[in-house]
Amino acid sequence: MTEVLKKVHSATVGAWVDGWVISRRAPRPVPEPWGWRVDVGLPGHVARHIVSAPTPEILHQLTSRITTPGTWLKLCAPAAAVVPHLPAAWRIQEPEFMMIATRLPRTAPPAAPAGYTAAVTTRAGVTVARVLTNAGEVAARGQFAPAGRTAVVDQVETAARHRRRGLGTVIMRTLASAAASAGARQGVLVATAEGRALYETLGWTLHIPMTAVVLTGP
Repeated sequence: MTEVLKKVHSATVGAWVDGWVISRRAPRPVPEPWGWRVDVGLPGHVARHIVSAPTPEILHQLTSRITTPGTWLKLCAPAAAVVPHLPAAWRIQEPEFMMIATRLPRTAPPAAPAGYTAAVTTRAGVTVARVLTNAGEVAARGQFAPAGRTAVVDQVETAARHRRRGLGTVIMRTLASAAASAGARQGVLVATAEGRALYETLGWTLHIPMTAVVLTGP
């Protein structure tokens, strides 16, 4: 990776970290030599270390000093590149993918399908889009938080019995419209494999594969 690409990569990951803590109401990230640390303070999620360029040396340093179960590592690399360097106590999670949208279209949000309505609210810097049934049930939702000119999209989900109806697309396009109207120029998110398939149809592209691991108890 060239120096220019390293700077772009670091800025992208840094924006994601900054937006994630706003979205989750978590403490501000602490810069570390390997990236960032967030002291989340939740059961099962005590802290997370985001490593933008994991190497065997960095992984050895982190895993040898971290002893608290429920500590997470978010590694900007595919599992095949990092798993051989992790002790057995670290549990590997499902693959994740950091994705970017280099341009957020400033267009009107789409209408929800028949039988649903869309609602958008903003509170404490976090914009939430919801698709509701006529009975007021939340069928789909998602949110974003700003990190400079980047919108960090987070917690996009559709309730199981409302899937395959285009609601995820409505949520993503509604968030993109709201973010562009608020001044965001690009977007970043971390997706599951299933989410990646949807986001690619909406113009999002892969930035880098991610591997999440958590330290288990004795």
